[in-house]
Amino acid sequence: MKVTDCCELIRQSYSQIGSGEQGYIPAAIACAVRALNDVAASSDVPMAIREQAAFAAANLLISDHEDAQ
Repeated sequence: MKVTDCCELIRQSYSQIGSGEQGYIPAAIACAVRALNDVAASSDVPMAIREQAAFAAANLLISDHEDAQ
């Protein structure tokens, strides 16, 4: 997936990180799993979205790719 395929909010964050306005997080997979976990655990989010977040997080966790330390 390319940044141009993402929603406006993601494209804005991408631009801010690229410009140095926001900090870059080298451990991006861990960051993504934490964010997806927050969505999956939130009772304020519809169940269908929570299930999508849980599925995405589980796939990241089970993948053989790890963040560089």
